Parts: sequence; structure tokens; C-alpha cells
Amino acid sequence: MIRLLFLCFLLVMPSLSWAEVGLPAVKLVTNPDGSQEYSVSLQILFIMTALTLLPAALMMMTSFTRIVVVLAILRQAIGLQQTPSNQIMIGMALFLTLFIMTPTLDRVNQVALQPYLNEEMTSVQAVEAASGPIRDFMLAQTREDDINLFVKLAGREGTIDSLESLPFTILMPAFVTSELKTAFQIGFMIFIPFLIVDMVVASVLMAMGMMMLSPIIISLPFKIMLFVMVDGWAMIMGTLAASFGI
Repeated sequence: MIRLLFLCFLLVMPSLSWAEVGLPAVKLVTNPDGSQEYSVSLQILFIMTALTLLPAALMMMTSFTRIVVVLAILRQAIGLQQTPSNQIMIGMALFLTLFIMTPTLDRVNQVALQPYLNEEMTSVQAVEAASGPIRDFMLAQTREDDINLFVKLAGREGTIDSLESLPFTILMPAFVTSELKTAFQIGFMIFIPFLIVDMVVASVLMAMGMMMLSPIIISLPFKIMLFVMVDGWAMIMGTLAASFGI
């Protein structure tokens, strides 16, 4: 209803034209070097549109995927269903992602953002410059087998000369596939000690004839105690950071 009233208001007020507001809607400026630059209003429109893709970019181009999957497996291995909560886990993953991605973001700031703010390059050139450090990070974490798989699926075999010419449409799914594979490998290693505790507790209960008592209830405090005694959170965070070469 509010949107309908707002639309009617615009229709009955012909004196309010967009030309009188300020910035031109569409304007294309040709630079001396032959490149073209869009008006500020269009650049703002592109930025606002790009913000809607930010969650996908966060998962497809950063370390967030590996971290959040490992934390979810850790919570399942301990046997805690809602502790830590999803909000806490996502917050931990975001801040650890920021820590891991800081060197890459610093390079993006140096080679793309600051020159663009100083009007030393156009927006298109800034985007191309910013893609370099991000591409280097993704290539460093992506397995060659996964890249070859998506190159084959895309039908681009023999058309890509080097990894530097690899398009993002192939690099991003290959990167996410490698991240999931690495996350499950780390999760497997995390699961083993907790699985051993569950097996020992279950064997002891069966030997004592307490088959009606759930082993999960008994093993949970022992798993929490084991995790705290070995300083598990520091080990998990350190392992995740080290897996990216930090």
C-alpha cells in the first residue's frame, strides 16, 4: 500500500522531474586515452547492485567457506547442537576471514582503491587491478585437478594458455570445490579424537550393563573437558589460519 501511494504521488506531481534533482541519469565520458567513464549516478547504481552480490562473493572468493564448514563440523563432533549458536559461528568466521584476507585486501587497497580515489585510474581499470590480488589468493588455494575439471566442463580445453588468463567463471567454482574438500579433510581430523571418546564411553557402558543409558550424555562432558584441556579453540583457529599460509 505504501509503495502504491508513493507511485501515485510521483504520477500526480509532473513538476518534479529527475532532471531538476541533480545528477544526470546516463552520461558517458570518453577519456583522452580512449577509455570511457560512466557518470557518477550510474557508478552508484552499479555499486548498489554489486552489494546484493556481496554474500555470494564472500563465500566464493574468500576463506569464509572453509572456516564456517570446519566450525560446523567441530560443533557436530563435540555433540553440541546449538552451542555456539549460528550467529556466534558466523561472527567468528567473518572476523577470522577478515584476519586471513587482510594481506590481500591491503594489496587491493594499494593497487586499486587508492589510485581510483586519487583519480589516477578509471573505475574499470580499478576493478581489473583489484582482481589481481584476489585471483592470486584464489589460485594459491585451488587444486589443479579442480581447475582442470571445470575447464573440461566448460569446454575450454586447449584455449587457456596460463592460470593468469583463467576466467573467474571457472576459477570461482574450482576454488569453492577445493575449499570444501580442504574443509572436510580438516573436519575429519577433528572428528577422530571425539569419536574415540564416544567409542570408549560406549564400550564402558556396555561392559557395565548400562545399555539403556545414552553414551552421548556421558561422553559430552568428557569431550568438552578434552577440548578445553588441549586449548581447542586456539588450535582450531591456528590450524585454519595456517592452512591458508598465514
